[in-house]
Amino acid sequence: MLDQVAKALWEAQQRAAALFGEVVSSELIEPGILESELSKRIHDLAANKYGCRRHWHKRIVRAGPNTLLTYYDESEDRRIGDDDIVYVDLGPVFEAWEADYGRTFVVGADPVKHALNRDLGVAFAQGKEFFRSNRDLTAGALYDFIAGRAQQLGWTFGAPTAGHLVGHFPHERDTANATRFSIRRGNTQSLREPDDQGRIRHWILEVHFVDKERQIGGFLEELLTMDGPSVS
Repeated sequence: MLDQVAKALWEAQQRAAALFGEVVSSELIEPGILESELSKRIHDLAANKYGCRRHWHKRIVRAGPNTLLTYYDESEDRRIGDDDIVYVDLGPVFEAWEADYGRTFVVGADPVKHALNRDLGVAFAQGKEFFRSNRDLTAGALYDFIAGRAQQLGWTFGAPTAGHLVGHFPHERDTANATRFSIRRGNTQSLREPDDQGRIRHWILEVHFVDKERQIGGFLEELLTMDGPSVS
């Protein structure tokens, strides 16, 4: 029997991916608009076409030097330039199930920015394969692997975390240990440990690569633990 949690999370992610696809096809990302304006455009599209009126975390839109920043950083609202890089991180809730989806977009033809965007996908695929092939993998070991890939590909890993749990809104938390369900350095939490009811936990993998000298960064995130409604 299919894991119903996995099925619901996969369907939520597919809807988030469709939303991002429409952001591109509708050309919502364009030079001259503020990050906040793009955020509102995406929010309106999500509400009007996908019925999404709740997000489990704040909407993140970063452009140019702001792409060096993480989820927790605050920044001044920046206008997207003619030859820019932009990342979007959304946490839409679809029928009480969380999606967490992030992508990077390059405005213009800068080969370095395009290479950065490609390398995010390369590293994500490698991280997913590392998870699949290591049954006893811990959150800390996966963080070290992804951070190491940044260096090998010529970038710097830009965040203290590389992912977290995802689930039915709001997802499971450990009030005694706020970082337990975070993919970060030194965390000994097993990524395959079931929850207190014996159910499989599902994780998001986040890849945030930066080049501090060029003042650019990129971000990609989606489900780590499956390729479809069956558990991987």
